Amino acid sequence: MIGENGEQLGIMSAKEAYKMARDAELDLVKIAPTAKPPVCKIIDYGKYKYEMVRREKEAKKKQKIIEVKEVRLSPNIDTNDLNTKIGSARKFLEKGNKVKVTLRFRGREMAHMNQTKYVLDDFAEKLSDIAVVDKPSKIEGRSLVMFLTAKK
Repeated sequence: MIGENGEQLGIMSAKEAYKMARDAELDLVKIAPTAKPPVCKIIDYGKYKYEMVRREKEAKKKQKIIEVKEVRLSPNIDTNDLNTKIGSARKFLEKGNKVKVTLRFRGREMAHMNQTKYVLDDFAEKLSDIAVVDKPSKIEGRSLVMFLTAKK
């Protein structure tokens, strides 16, 4: 049992604790219900709830959400098109996002998956100054997928 000013009141029955809280015109709140014995505190519940919500909002503000942006390529992509895609991936990485590079295969291109893997390798190599390969390329259905993350 913890008092309204944070002082330890020792172990007591639930009835005694409730009576003390009622005498102080406050609420009896279980702080740690899983502990043996459970820890209770005499506080104003409305104020306690307000503090908890405020702490949660503060924690939410401080965390940064990392988005995953996707860049799609085809196996027979031209160098200028590849450079354009590299430029857009560079912008995403500079903003702090992860980049998912997808090399999509259609029809007969499926037979030549291993020969066109170099496209992803070139992509990663040209961005190696600001990015590092997070997950190396692997086959997912009709495409090869690779993840890039910005260097720290």
